[in-house]
Amino acid sequence: MAPRMRSEPLVDLLLVSVAAVWGASFLAAKDVAAETGVPTAVALRFLVAAAATWLICLARRERLPRGQGLVIAACLGCSQAVVIGLETWGVHLTSATNAGLLISLALVMTPVLDGIASRSWLPRSYFVAAVAAVVGVALLVSEGGLRTPTVGDGLVIAAAIVRAFHVTASAHLTRDRAEGTFGVVLVQMIVCAAAFTAMAGPDLPTAVAKLNGQQWANVLFLGLLCSVFAFIVQLWAVRRTSASRASMLMGTEPVWALLVGVLIAGEAIGVLGIGGAVLIIAASYAGQAIERRHRQPSLRSARSAARSCS
Repeated sequence: MAPRMRSEPLVDLLLVSVAAVWGASFLAAKDVAAETGVPTAVALRFLVAAAATWLICLARRERLPRGQGLVIAACLGCSQAVVIGLETWGVHLTSATNAGLLISLALVMTPVLDGIASRSWLPRSYFVAAVAAVVGVALLVSEGGLRTPTVGDGLVIAAAIVRAFHVTASAHLTRDRAEGTFGVVLVQMIVCAAAFTAMAGPDLPTAVAKLNGQQWANVLFLGLLCSVFAFIVQLWAVRRTSASRASMLMGTEPVWALLVGVLIAGEAIGVLGIGGAVLIIAASYAGQAIERRHRQPSLRSARSAARSCS
């Protein structure tokens, strides 16, 4: 117990670091996509990530999944590609601040889908939080007067929905399987890299030749920190703390997106937008807390049953 307590500050710091780089990723992706186009920007991100993950797998002597495990990993790679594609196209057409906040809707939607998949229905208070988050979205995109979301806003909301499906599928399809995490992640990154390299076509080598130092820094940031670092830290951290604590700390992503968008990119956000941002963040945290309290009795029952069987 004592070693775990001593390691908790480091675990917390690294998990908050993941949230921070994910929050900053929207601005970096927006800058690269503005120069290269979305398919090329995402292709470069995952080519870098796949190469780095492959080197890690070599060092760890990690085997790639086979058979059904390979099919599952490839399918998850396809859904991940859809998430990143929608997200990057969305941030290309809206502000980095909006994108970072709207994607946090996945935090509210994921437990709903997980409850449907496991047939464990959430309490009514959870859906109150979900409605509050939707109201926050309406305020955020209003920009001085209620209006329909922009195309970019709509794409990021779609990315949040697909991300919720992707996270739910990842949890249910990979549970109790023998495949190593790094191998599954490598397959996903290879699928994403291959899909967007094909979409970029001949524009990819042309764009690579034109990238300057700042743009390469953004590509490496997206590939190494936002992709490889984030996955490794998640794997390491959840073995040393609770999943609920990890989820809460990484759930600070929209806060960092807001700070980066406003303080670094100079994006403006009005009074209604600030109110919407606060409502989205608060509703997301409230929804997570309600879902966690709802799940704890089931976890205790499962552990008691496991102890009695042993």
